[in-house]
This record gives sequence, C-alpha cells and structure tokens, in this order.
Amino acid sequence: MMARKTAGFDWLTILIYFLLVCFGWANIYSASLGSGPAGSYFDLDEVYGKQALWIGLSIFLIVIILAIEVKFYQRFSSVIYITALVLLAGLFVFGKTISGATSWYAIGSFRLQPSEFAKIATALALAKYVSDIQTNIKLFSHQFKAFIIIALPALLIVPQPDPGSAMVYAAFFFPLYREGISALYLVLALSGVLIFVGTLLIGPIWVTAAVITLASLSFLLKKKKRPGIPLLLFIVATCIGLSFSVNYIFNNVFEQRHRDRFNIVLGKEVDSRGIGYNTNQSEIAIGSGGWTGKGWTEGTQTKGHFVPEQHTDYIFSTVGEEWGFVGSGLVVLLFIGLLLRLIFLAERQKSQFNRIYGYSVVGIIFLHFMVNIGMVIGIFPTVGIPLPFFSYGGSGLWGFTILLFIFIRLDSDRLSF
Repeated sequence: MMARKTAGFDWLTILIYFLLVCFGWANIYSASLGSGPAGSYFDLDEVYGKQALWIGLSIFLIVIILAIEVKFYQRFSSVIYITALVLLAGLFVFGKTISGATSWYAIGSFRLQPSEFAKIATALALAKYVSDIQTNIKLFSHQFKAFIIIALPALLIVPQPDPGSAMVYAAFFFPLYREGISALYLVLALSGVLIFVGTLLIGPIWVTAAVITLASLSFLLKKKKRPGIPLLLFIVATCIGLSFSVNYIFNNVFEQRHRDRFNIVLGKEVDSRGIGYNTNQSEIAIGSGGWTGKGWTEGTQTKGHFVPEQHTDYIFSTVGEEWGFVGSGLVVLLFIGLLLRLIFLAERQKSQFNRIYGYSVVGIIFLHFMVNIGMVIGIFPTVGIPLPFFSYGGSGLWGFTILLFIFIRLDSDRLSF
C-alpha cells in the first residue's frame, strides 16, 4: 500500500507574506519616529517596537497553525464561528470605546479587536456549510442560509459603529460566485451602489428618469429575451423607491463624519483642514515622493507627522513619499502577486471546503487592499480599513496572519501525485 504523500507548504506565498510584513514594519518605523534620536528597534514604548513584538508573536502563531491537524479547522468551524459572534456581542457590555467605536476588549495595556478574527470564523463557517453534501448553493433557500452566516457578524459590527469592518463581509460574494451563485446578486449590489451615489450627486428626479429610460430601452431592444412586464415594473419601482430613500438614509442613518467623508469624495465639500485633512495630507505626501522617493525616514510629510495616524490606515502614504512610484508599485505588485497565487492555490484544491475558504481569503485581502489604497489616494471615503500585513496593529496583523496560514495549512494537506 502506497504511503499518503501531501503537497507541503507553499513557500512562495510565505515569502510574499514576510516581504509585506517586513516592508510594512520599515514604514511603520519611519512613520512613528519622533523629532529626537531613534531608540532601539524593539523599544516597546514606541509603535515600531510594539509592532516588532506582534511580528515575533505572529511567527509563534504560524508554527501553531501549521502544526494543527487539518481536519480541526473544518470539524470545529461552527464552534469557532459561534465564539466569534459571542465575542462581538460582548463588546456592547464589556467593550472599550476608542475614537468613537466600541470595537475592542481591553485588559490593561493589551487590546483585542474581535472583528479582525470574526472574518476568519465566518470564512470557516461558510466553507463548511457550502461544502456540506446536503447543501446545493444554487437553491435560494440554501443561498439565504449562507447569507445569514455572512450577515450575522456584520450586523453586530455596524452598531459599534464600524461600517468599514462590516463592509468587508461583501468579500464573501467571491467564494459564493465561484461555487455557482448567480451573478444577478452582483448586478443588483452594483446597481444599488450606483443608485445611491447617483442620487447624492444629481438627485432622485434625474436618477428616476435614468432608470425609466434604461428600462424602456431594455424592453424595446430585447425582443427575444424581453423581461416580463410585471418583473420589469417591480425592478423599476424598487430602484425608484431606493433613490427617493437615499437622502433619508444618508441624513438619518449615517453619522456626520461619514456624511462629510462621502461629500468630500463626491466633490460636494472641500475641507482640507477639517474632516478632509487626512486625505489631503496623504495625497500631498504621495505626490511629493516622485519616481524614487525621498529615502527611508527622510519624508518631510512623514517626519513632520502631517498625516494623522499615518502608521495605521494611512501607512501607504509613507511608502509613496519615501519610496516613490517605484516603491509603491512594488507594494502593489506584491499584493497582486499574492492574490493571484492564492487564486491558483484555491483552484487546485480537491476539497470544496478548502477551495471556498481559499476564495474567502482572496476576497477579504482584495477588498482591504482595494479600499485602503483608494482611501489613501482620495477616491474612496475614509472608512478605517487597514492595509493587510502592513498597517500597525496586533489584532490586524494576527487576524490576517491566521487567515492566510490556515489556508496554507489546508493547501499543504492536498494530495500530490
């Protein structure tokens, strides 16, 4: 009888991970330097020293994740998911409020953000449910249950309030689409976004006129695949209803800081000294870097701390200023390389559970990457989404590390021939 031969760890993915983490630490170090002489790289009184500690502990986490039996992640996925929901719900009683959001547990100086780990739990739970032999994801009733798995943690995160972290759960459309869910859901979601943004820009009357025009053209031009009149009227009525509800939602559901950020991105307000200060200074920092940058720790915007919280959500502005277009392009290429590699790994999985989890990892990292970069260069509103493996923070780094290395562990158990 032949011995079972497994594929082993994917060292290319691991290499890209460490390149991103190390380059991220170098930029955190630069962004957090004071005007005085720099101390030890491992000074725990400084941001860069704490991040070095998180990186060291991440290596310990990696060893544990890779040593755990593969079946553990599927067998206990429901327990992990329920635990994550309990931790999110517990924030309403025991959570610590920081910068207006009750998103952390605090024990002394140690803080933990459960939402960073809830993404992992949701990915595992979704993979287990969809890969179950009794689940047919093409049936609406089964799709609805999958949506509930995705929505529950997001609904617990929104009231913290942390809409940025909740928005990340849209990433789970990637694995569902790969497993056969209709693209109609994506079309509906994009249509909703377009109607929302369009209403804010030109008002509900013009949006209504555009919807009626498009519906009429669709009915007149598509003679062979013409939609039924009742269905078409329902879609038109829904779109118009959404359009006329946008202003109410925007003014009564969104907080003032969220409204201000949307208005700035949409060009309706220019407030370079108030709510738009971070984005404006970030754009100045990136633009001043030129092709090759000003050099590590030599960025004037960075050294002058003109970009608030530059070591967290705005860390990419440090890359742009000190490493220039070349360094920024390298970071983007590393992320693209990582995403493409993960897609390749997901596609070669023989286990549906592994494949679904792999695509969940791809979706989460891609959404974080896209929104964070867009936020820093001013094409997306500031929503507090960190750059994976790069931004400062123990919870964020550990969350993404666990997320990625669980998939590396799952992939390593793939049979090779």
